[in-house]
Amino acid sequence: MEIDDLTPAEERVWRAFARGEDVDFREQADEDPARGADWGPERTVRAAVVRALLLSSPREDGETAALRLAGARITGELRLQYADIDHAVRLSDCSFENAPVLYAARLRQLNLRGSALPGLDAATLRVDGVLRMSDCLFGGPVRLGGAQISGALFMDGAHIDEPPAGEPALQLNHISVGDGLSAPGLRARGEVRLTGASVAGSVDLNGARLEAGAGEVAVDAETLTVEGDALLRQADVLGWIGLRGARIAGRLDLSHTRLANPGDAALRASSCTIGELWLRKGPRMDGTLNLRRAQVDVLFLEPEVVPEEVLLNSLVYTSLTPHEPAERRLAMLERDGEGYVPHAYEQLTAAYRRIGDDDAARLVQLAKQRRRRATLPWYGRLWGHVQDATVGYGFRPLRAAGWLVSLLVVGSLAYALHHPEPLKADEAPQFNPVFYTLDLLLPVISFGQEAAFAPTGGYQWLSYTLVLTGWILATTVVTGITRTVSRQ
Repeated sequence: MEIDDLTPAEERVWRAFARGEDVDFREQADEDPARGADWGPERTVRAAVVRALLLSSPREDGETAALRLAGARITGELRLQYADIDHAVRLSDCSFENAPVLYAARLRQLNLRGSALPGLDAATLRVDGVLRMSDCLFGGPVRLGGAQISGALFMDGAHIDEPPAGEPALQLNHISVGDGLSAPGLRARGEVRLTGASVAGSVDLNGARLEAGAGEVAVDAETLTVEGDALLRQADVLGWIGLRGARIAGRLDLSHTRLANPGDAALRASSCTIGELWLRKGPRMDGTLNLRRAQVDVLFLEPEVVPEEVLLNSLVYTSLTPHEPAERRLAMLERDGEGYVPHAYEQLTAAYRRIGDDDAARLVQLAKQRRRRATLPWYGRLWGHVQDATVGYGFRPLRAAGWLVSLLVVGSLAYALHHPEPLKADEAPQFNPVFYTLDLLLPVISFGQEAAFAPTGGYQWLSYTLVLTGWILATTVVTGITRTVSRQ
């Protein structure tokens, strides 16, 4: 392109490029680029001119060329696919008539801060430095799938309007970011896709508003890898978040965040590995919490946030915080959509034992046995009720002592008032109602009373009852002792 073909505005940009100088067409600092269609020719630059400028690269000796343009209306389609541009490019607060096409291009640095664009087609883009799209207004999808960014990616305050049906609003699948992904305050009406993405730093989505719609994907981050933290604090998410197979080395922080996907899963974090998962200080999750097969070092989960349905089978965590009474944690296990999940009770028991709260651990184990009882046939449930009522499945051993003392008193009084007849009068020891009752109750120990006397009538039936209950109590006590020893 010849310089004689340029408008005065374009000529100004062309001459400034060679010296790396700024060109600012803005009349006010707070101008709205979304109204760029109303800007006149004095601040209009054709996309073809920008393309020719970047590809022909006019230079001046002793100067570093760079495109530093602000407040311009860029008409036409900026097509830089497969281009290799060795200059810093800043097109801030600009209004684009068409979505730029940067497919497979390589740039040293790209800054689109504050610009209004119909979209961005930049899949497999390579940026050797920083890609900045802070406060951008996108009227359509942003395609960055497979991009490689050596520095950081900034999208703080960006707004992405609803994309065409079936297409994600923000495509960051398989992207590689050498630093962090910073997008606090992001607004996206549609899916944010992060499948297979790799971020060497942290992901910051604090204060984001992600509106995909009920039953739709808000964030698809399967197999995402984050070496730092993933922050989604004080955010509002309508739709489901998918983290299946993700690996987050630091903290996944969902504090003060509203997660809503009525009738379906709100958070799908199965089979993922997370350093710390924080679900706290927010409203109750509206939708299922799926943590099946997840591995979490620290699980910060407040009971008030737990939704009406959870899926916790094979969830493994080292620490559970904050410390809550067992009754409040057990309510969560009772909401498991798979019903009775033994592993969930064992994990909760182990968490209480690690902090030395053995009473809470016993309560969890007792609740586990009661939930298990409902899965047994009628005779198993009957026997379970007996064990529960007598010694609380061995976790209430003092109950056995109470039952034994009560039965001992009843038997001693009954046989004191009516001595049973001796089987052999000349060989029988002196009758003692207390030790005779103990002989009936304790199946292992013998005081020589039971074999020497034979009650009749109703007292014989009483002896049968004492023998039977003694066996039941002995069995449940031995079961409780065995369970206690195995836990040590």
